Amino acid sequence: MVSTSAPAATLSAAKLRSVRLSQTAGYLVAFIALGMSSASLGPTLPGLALQTGSRLSEISFLFSARALGYLLGSIVSGRLYDRLPGMRLMAGVLAIIAVALFFIPAIPLLAVLAVAMLLLGTGEGAADVGGNTLIVWTHGERVGPFMNALHFCFGLGAFVAPIIVAQAILRTGGITWAYRLLALLILPALVWQLRTPSPHAPAAPAVGGLKAARPWAVFLVATLLFFYTAGELSYGGWVYTYALRLGIGNAQTAAYLTSAFWGSLMLGRLVSIPIAARFSSSAILRADLLGSLVGLAIVLAGRSSPTVLWVGTLVFGFAMASVFPTVISLASTMMNTTGRVTAWFLVGASLGIMVWPWLIGQLFEPAGPQAVMWLIGLSVIMSLAVYTLLMREARRAS
Repeated sequence: MVSTSAPAATLSAAKLRSVRLSQTAGYLVAFIALGMSSASLGPTLPGLALQTGSRLSEISFLFSARALGYLLGSIVSGRLYDRLPGMRLMAGVLAIIAVALFFIPAIPLLAVLAVAMLLLGTGEGAADVGGNTLIVWTHGERVGPFMNALHFCFGLGAFVAPIIVAQAILRTGGITWAYRLLALLILPALVWQLRTPSPHAPAAPAVGGLKAARPWAVFLVATLLFFYTAGELSYGGWVYTYALRLGIGNAQTAAYLTSAFWGSLMLGRLVSIPIAARFSSSAILRADLLGSLVGLAIVLAGRSSPTVLWVGTLVFGFAMASVFPTVISLASTMMNTTGRVTAWFLVGASLGIMVWPWLIGQLFEPAGPQAVMWLIGLSVIMSLAVYTLLMREARRAS
């Protein structure tokens, strides 16, 4: 094995390609694991409410607890990735995720469960920072297609998780084995990180002529990711309960609808891999956000129609697919993307996850299920507004 401390320049071209391939594969399997973990809460929310004897307005606090952990994990890990071997650190945070998932179905008290979700979110935030940072360090200016592949793998994991949940509930009548299986499936990704050498942080203050990060540019990227993750995670987290409350399907059907959302997001990210190599980030983001509005309009127009809900869900997931990786790729062309900078991006994302699903939970019962789609629509409209400001900043930086 190549030493993690050996500079890339001392390696032969063939060996360097082999190391980069192994590193990239490590990021991809880690993001499959991250996707499975991230999509686990939505389909199990009613089961966790029953497990703790909580109402929906109370159980929705779990979204905020996990998002707070995500926020803490993002902030702390940003500095750590700049200083420690990245693959080893990724292995550690994947271990945290696996342990949290394994014990969640054994916790009967909501307060203790919230602590477990905080721990889970901490691992997820640190893994997210790690994957998005290390893949930029590995591929530099050519990161676009690889970044989309990374987030395709997140979508793949998120697509698989609700299917595992649905089958576990069908076969066992509860959510315990759903969480236990997800925990076990994360272990191969953990082992891969331990066997792979780590990439090196870029030299400060710039790589390839890139400027140091401007605070306003970092703020805009973080804000755009705030509204994007608010919409994406709210849809993935609440469409299950939305469908059940409207009587559109039973628990198994609603779980498959959740899986369909993540599956369309996964497909969209697969399609976006070649698109990212041919079209500008500006054009891709504009098309994504407008397409997301179309998907939500379809859902709202159909109201309680199962067919329309499925179509709108597929359109929304497909359109939202490449927003996150495209924003990160765009940021890497505007500024020197260190672990600390990436952490600030994901602080914005974690705040979106923290605020929006919780807000939907507070309005779901008094305002009705449609509050889900209206608040998600608001997040997409705000994403478009911030996108416009970010494009102006990108033109100034060019």
